Amino acid sequence: MPPAAIIQPALRSNRSAMVTAAARTALKKRDMIKPKQERPRGILNVAAAQPMGGHWRYHPSDDLAPFVEHYWTVEWDLQQPLRPETLPHPSVHISLEAGRCEVFGVMSRRFTRVLQGSGRVLGIKFRPGGFRPFVTQPVADFTDRRLPLHQVFGDGADGLERQALAQQDHRAAIAVLETFLRQRQPQADPSIALAGHIAGRIAADRSITRVEQLVGEFGIGMRSLQRLFSEYVGVSPKWVIQRYRLHEAAARMAAATEVASRIDWPDIALDLGYADQAHFIRDFRKLVGKSPADYVKALAKTRPEAARSFETSSKT
Repeated sequence: MPPAAIIQPALRSNRSAMVTAAARTALKKRDMIKPKQERPRGILNVAAAQPMGGHWRYHPSDDLAPFVEHYWTVEWDLQQPLRPETLPHPSVHISLEAGRCEVFGVMSRRFTRVLQGSGRVLGIKFRPGGFRPFVTQPVADFTDRRLPLHQVFGDGADGLERQALAQQDHRAAIAVLETFLRQRQPQADPSIALAGHIAGRIAADRSITRVEQLVGEFGIGMRSLQRLFSEYVGVSPKWVIQRYRLHEAAARMAAATEVASRIDWPDIALDLGYADQAHFIRDFRKLVGKSPADYVKALAKTRPEAARSFETSSKT
């Protein structure tokens, strides 16, 4: 399971997220991992203010921060099946759960999984570009692929699942992951930093809607930029722009649903760089599986006043 895909109520309590005094003493100073408080991006079918139980994220230690965006863990104990969905990010993940340890390349489609009963997953989300020092081939070779951990890392991955999942304390489990990463001896280089910086600018600045803007801002040729992203990120800069703009669209819809505010679809399409509303609708439906209006209605169905507010043109 890649990213932080499970965020719903009725999951396990956060008792296991707390660090016991004994575990804190056992961890080295550099391994005192801090929780990541920002709300995740790209979670579908969740209102902007809805609590996200059963899902925790942690910042990496300083020496691994050039490579790792965060560690994540998801735990569930369900009476009814749950089908969470997330939008793709330009990041590679390592995912560990009992009997299934995998490397997930950047996925071009939304991720969906049906959860049943109880379970736990522990994962690493790499920064865009941050996975490249851990492998010998371009990150594009992993795109839209999920591979067994041992196929990517060889015998060095043996025992990682058992050692990490044996730790009930989140930070103790993450310390096992960090030991594994450090043993790979990754080396940062300017290309990693540049790829990550460009991807970060795209994520943070919704006014970036064209690759030409990146060429101008970073003073890099178009072909060089394409090669950089293929080698280090795994997808094209155009793909990253389109995905993050659709992340922005979904976030706006969730926020509008919270306050039962009417959405101006043509304005959103224009603001996100689309030439017309039809292209925006087509791209959104292809990625999310619903038209923008249908997605908003699904979000608002538990709020009758919001659902009435979103009765818009059938064109959306």
